[in-house]
Amino acid sequence: MREPKTILMLVNKQTTIVNFRLEVVAALVKAGYRVFVSVPDGDRVNEIAAVGAELIITPMDKDSTDPVRDIALMLTYRKLIKQTKADLVLTYTIKPNVYGGMAAASLKVPYVANITGLGTALEGGGAMQKLALALYRFGFRRISRVFFQNAENRAFFEQHKLALGKHASLPGSGVNLQKFALLDYPPADTVDFTFISRIRKEKGIEQYVDTARAITAKYPNTRFHVCGFGDEYYENRMKQLHDEGVIVYHGLLNDVRVMLKDAHCTIHPTYYPEGMSNVLLESAACGRPIISTDRAGCREAIDHEVNGYLVREQDSADLIEKVERFLALSYEERRDMGLRGREKVAREFDRQLVVQAYLDTAAALCGTPEKEEATV
Repeated sequence: MREPKTILMLVNKQTTIVNFRLEVVAALVKAGYRVFVSVPDGDRVNEIAAVGAELIITPMDKDSTDPVRDIALMLTYRKLIKQTKADLVLTYTIKPNVYGGMAAASLKVPYVANITGLGTALEGGGAMQKLALALYRFGFRRISRVFFQNAENRAFFEQHKLALGKHASLPGSGVNLQKFALLDYPPADTVDFTFISRIRKEKGIEQYVDTARAITAKYPNTRFHVCGFGDEYYENRMKQLHDEGVIVYHGLLNDVRVMLKDAHCTIHPTYYPEGMSNVLLESAACGRPIISTDRAGCREAIDHEVNGYLVREQDSADLIEKVERFLALSYEERRDMGLRGREKVAREFDRQLVVQAYLDTAAALCGTPEKEEATV
């Protein structure tokens, strides 16, 4: 019997796999592939191993701009591809995409990238955009397939003639509809809004705080929750706002369902380059209305005035106005808005669609284990 086909997944942090792609790993293992996952160390790596993957702890600084470190990462990836005898390489996020792509190309191993958002370098223009485009162009020169999570990102790559003919679309990372099951809508004693994200300016935290101040002053039965982590400045600021009664700060949650069960609406006023906002999909899957910015990676999750509201970027006044429109709805109308969101996610964003896309891609690029065994 031949050795099983081997797949190597390169990711920049463990939550990339655990929260959004564990079902893909499990499905590939179940299909008979030997799956290695290269990931920095952390406290959730056991969850990856539990579905049958073999872990390779690969330290990396995902925020570094040091070219020496980046070259070293590419060489590390090249070594891993050779050691695992990978038949296919799957990459996620910019550094694994670019430097994993370079490594796979140099060894003529098929590889598939997932564009989880353009990132500030590509969106910002100027010299940084030119550098990022050059890196992508070199990293993707022999790529087998590029998955995009929204149409705008795909159009950007088409405009810049990157990996033409290799493009395919996915419904974001999809949602595990069993894990994020429909939750009972909370009682109407208070109206609770929640912000679930990394706490940084580009995620719209300033617009959210502006809204919390304005709305709680006018509607005393409202509460604005913040769940997430930030740098030292934002950590201290959130704690101060919590003490002042402007927000309720929970810090980082490992399971956002703890917050969603008590929330009446999720607000995500981001203007960060998103691939597809997972918090919007997860919130809608649980039956929560959603309010977010009218930009790629967010607008796909919202049918305006059907399961939520779209707002202008960096516009606190518009966000406040949409929150007031939500508050003007009856309890039943808010609940029904959430139910329509669940229906939309189940119809368009089921994670099984993503799982099947990866199974089909693996079969096309390196064959299926069952077929290999049948020929022995």
